[in-house]
Amino acid sequence: MRQICSLCLMLCLVAVTVLADEIEPILDYQLKGLKGELKRNALAWLGDPPDSSKDRAVFLATSEQRLNDSLRALGYYNPTVTQLLKRTEPVWQLVITVDPGDPVLISEVSIELEGAAAGDPAFVELLATEPFVKGDTFNHGVYERFKTRLLTLGQERGYFDAQLNESKVVVNAFTNQAQIRLLYSSGERFRFGAVEYGDSGLNPELLAELQPIQEGDYFDQAALQLFQGRLQETRFFSGVLIRPMFDQVSDKRVPLEVSLTPARRHSFDVGVGYSTDTEARISMVWRTPLINRYGHSQQTRIAYSQVNPSGRFVYTIPLSHPLDDVLRLSALLENNEFGDIDSEQVEFGAVREIRGGKWLYSYSVRDLEETWDLKSTNFKNDYLLPGFSLARSDRVGPLVNPSRGFSQFYKVEGAGADLGSDIDLLRVTANFSYIFSLSPVHRFVARTALGAVFLSDDDRIDLAPSLGFFAGGSQSIRGYGYQSIGNEVDTTRDDGSKQTLVIGGDRLVTATLEYQYYFTETWRGAVFVDAGDAFDSTDFDINVGPGFGIHYISPVGAVRVELANSVSDNDPSWRLVLNIGAEF
Repeated sequence: MRQICSLCLMLCLVAVTVLADEIEPILDYQLKGLKGELKRNALAWLGDPPDSSKDRAVFLATSEQRLNDSLRALGYYNPTVTQLLKRTEPVWQLVITVDPGDPVLISEVSIELEGAAAGDPAFVELLATEPFVKGDTFNHGVYERFKTRLLTLGQERGYFDAQLNESKVVVNAFTNQAQIRLLYSSGERFRFGAVEYGDSGLNPELLAELQPIQEGDYFDQAALQLFQGRLQETRFFSGVLIRPMFDQVSDKRVPLEVSLTPARRHSFDVGVGYSTDTEARISMVWRTPLINRYGHSQQTRIAYSQVNPSGRFVYTIPLSHPLDDVLRLSALLENNEFGDIDSEQVEFGAVREIRGGKWLYSYSVRDLEETWDLKSTNFKNDYLLPGFSLARSDRVGPLVNPSRGFSQFYKVEGAGADLGSDIDLLRVTANFSYIFSLSPVHRFVARTALGAVFLSDDDRIDLAPSLGFFAGGSQSIRGYGYQSIGNEVDTTRDDGSKQTLVIGGDRLVTATLEYQYYFTETWRGAVFVDAGDAFDSTDFDINVGPGFGIHYISPVGAVRVELANSVSDNDPSWRLVLNIGAEF
């Protein structure tokens, strides 16, 4: 009986305790007197209000010390903290008022380098931009980040014996002054040792061209990253691993082991999609990234849409460098709609691409046979077109969505009757794209396309549609149909009625100005105006197409859904424009 009574008493005590916990007042707090970074850091140190009596007691006991620590981290060593607790039901209110006092100012800075790093340009640049200025508020976070950057740079540059012989901050809380002293001893800089490859299936001479480092060069992590990037860019390999073998260091030389996993011999990709220009389309791509040990590769692409079915074969041969000097042999069969002209093109070509710095130089020749119908007349002409192009793209930020960038492209082609072409001509084109951002949410895009074909009036009728110029579509003046703008001619139908045909021009001028606003990192709105014309000689008649849209930033570029108007048309109308891809 006594045991039963004891058990009942224990259960009652537990119940009372649980009930007491349930009705225990919670604590909320308010922080006054701090602003900006000081307030944000203080709130981070204090954390969320406690949700139990035990945590409340700890919070009340430690809040002042937490505040002192948070302010010291930012250089305020003499704060005054006042706490007022109001025990109200059901929430206790704690008002914390903080006067941060005067900050600790940097009075002396001494940063010294000993060893080989003293003459290393990377360290000289780091010290030239060091963040400590006499008279500034001392910040522990800035100090620790600089130390970390100093040590990290040493590892990146091959100073594997480096250490901080002195790392000291002396703070006088009475005078509010801080003295910083750092002594970095780098020791001797290590060098690259021998580079060892596994079985790559590639000619060693090609691998040597891709290798930006040689045995005996100073160790540099950036050079290793460049090396890995070049190997991956070839697409010869599905996996690339470059491993410094620190366990085999001899005479301060670090050997490298390069492991290469060959890419699949063949790959096939099938895609379906829709764009306003080409409507529904399906495509198949067959790639052979490495045909032989000399780095030859091929890509065959077959695409079908109602507007322009096509097939293209490209065979690539490395010349003096697998990436920076290549020869591409190609064959193309394509049908296209140029204005009111249906055209069929058969083309064979060769182009040598040479990369010099940030510029890409291309020397090309193509044999074009084009057949088209115009005013019930069938045309079939041959053109042998040697050419030269120059391209460069500079960007800041992600590849598919840069915050800033400038792209430029120039091309010149010519044909001569004495060289196997049916007519004489000179064709010149230029394209520019410019991107800039005023802030993370405000972005502007400007584009311009220019073109001209110089030929005699007698040869104008024999100019193939693909060599002339058309405007309109998702990549041009969006308020107008795909390649619907061009030189116009009036003709008479068999029934005697009149009609106007768009046959393209020998001049092209188009421009775009677009403003984009980012709602989130992946969604943005856009307003734009496109303008320009494809015309003959001086017969310029500007076409204007304003519009707006919504863009989604996908991993392969912006998916754009837009509405554009042909305001300069006799019967203006809105067009829905769908497109995907980066600005350049």
